Parts: sequence; C-alpha cells; structure tokens
Amino acid sequence: MSDVRYLQVDVFAEHAGGGNPLGVVFGADAWSDADMQRFAAWTNLVETTFVLSPRDARASYRLRIFTPGKEIPFAGHPTIGSAHAALETGRVAARDGGLIQECGAGLLPIRIEGEGASRRLYVQAPVARVLREGGDEPLLRRVLGETRLGALPPAFVEGGRRWWVAEFADEAALRAWQPDHAAILALARAGDSLGLCCFARAAAREEKNAFARAADADNGYQLVVRAFPAGVGIVEDPASGAANGLIAAYIAQREPRGALARGYRVSQGREIGRDATIDVRIEAHVAGDAAVWVGGRAHTIIDGSLRARLA
Repeated sequence: MSDVRYLQVDVFAEHAGGGNPLGVVFGADAWSDADMQRFAAWTNLVETTFVLSPRDARASYRLRIFTPGKEIPFAGHPTIGSAHAALETGRVAARDGGLIQECGAGLLPIRIEGEGASRRLYVQAPVARVLREGGDEPLLRRVLGETRLGALPPAFVEGGRRWWVAEFADEAALRAWQPDHAAILALARAGDSLGLCCFARAAAREEKNAFARAADADNGYQLVVRAFPAGVGIVEDPASGAANGLIAAYIAQREPRGALARGYRVSQGREIGRDATIDVRIEAHVAGDAAVWVGGRAHTIIDGSLRARLA
C-alpha cells in the first residue's frame, strides 16, 4: 500500500477551514469498485475521490467520485479539490493553462489561474437544462411552505446532477431558514434528485449589520446559496460546485441581460459554521447554452499514505 497516497483538501475557501472537506486517493488503480466504496464510507466525508490513469488520451487523469453510499458521475467540489491535489503532488502538469478531467460526466476542462497558495481552479460545468419550472409540485410546496420567493420561479434542473432550485426573496430569510429535512428527502426521492438548493441575491451593504459587513469586506458576494442534498444522505452541504453551476445556468437562461448574467461570487456555509467562497463565470452562449465555470481556491490539510486496504 506504500504507493497509495491520501490527501484531505479543503475546497472553496479563501482560508483553510472555511470550505468543504474532500478525501483524494492516488495510486488505487487496482482497487475494485467495492474497495473504493468501502473506503469512501470509512472516511465519511461528503465525497472521496480516486485519481486514476486516464482511458482517453486527451485527459490529464480519470476521476471517480464516491459519497459514503454510492458513486456519482460529477460534483464540483470533488473536481476542484482533486485537480488541486493532482497539481500539488506533481501527478499531472498543466497543458495550455489547464487540465482535462475524465469522469462520469465526460471530459471536463479545468482552468488554472495563478500558482501556489493563490491558485484558483475553475471547472466548466456540464450543460444544464430545465426539466420543469414552477412551484406547483406538491412535495416542493410542502418544503417551501409560506416562504416568500424571489424573482425566478422554482425549477427542476439537470446538468451532471439533478436539483430542485428555489430563489428566496431576501438573504436574511434564507440564512435564517430552518427547513423540514424529511420533506426535502421525500422531494429528492420522488424526482431521483440530490434535493433542494436555495439562493438569494445579497442584501445591500447598508442593510447588513456591522459583523456581516466586516466579514464581507475582503470577498464581497452577490449571491447566497444553501444546498440540502438529502438524496445522498447529507443534511446541508457547506460548498456545492455542481449546485452552483445549475443555479448559474438557470439565471443565465432566464435573465440573459441581468446583473448576474456574466458571473458573480457566492457565499455558502455560514449557517453551518463554514465560510465558503465560490466564483461563478458565465460566458457567451454556445448553441443556445451558457458556458458556466465554477471555481475557487483549495487548501491541502492532510498529506499521507494508506497502510491498509479496508476489508
């Protein structure tokens, strides 16, 4: 097992400890699916990834992503964290300022900006499409209750993952919301989705209290996001790359000339003791679809080797 290396990375945070933890394993090409699933269950992180030799000659590496309960084709924070770890360990080298990740969602380009501690990575999210729009779904109405909603109607969106998305009318209401998690689980199961991600446009600075203004001074944000992926057994996710990619695609489709149509910064995780920062860039529409890039910083917290494969 001496050639099997394990890193634990904090993803989507300006400072270590504020983001979403990720386990990354290198050198496990000989492991079976069951071996990988057992290890992901043991780490008990939101996701654990395995960086493997690519099958496609165009790819820099191949990535498999596991929650504690199952394998998934794509997720944002595992993609950014794994690319960071691959660069940190010297397992891959950039080509033309980027990498190509091979995964269950296909070949995904990753941009690299800066180097060392200031490096930021961006993944192009899979193309998203709206499956249904409107708040008439009974299970969704049960979850949202009397919540005052924002400008865009709730929608069921697919792009690598499936999520319900809902806009709240104001930031304070979203931050204070105490959802019915059993109802979100029922919603997720009914549509074979991860669950519900909610967003609100940031309040004007003059509306924030002194603590919030100070917290936002260095990395002001335009959107607040909370994600509840009950469909994979997670109560609340501190930083959600895939969910933010779907929200961005939805905003770009419905408000192509709006203030957020070319990108913005997201605050996520404060309600559960984190302070994640996620950057979203929305580029010119390609064949009717916006190209959405989701990214941020990552920090290596643990770097070691595995001594045993779990039985």
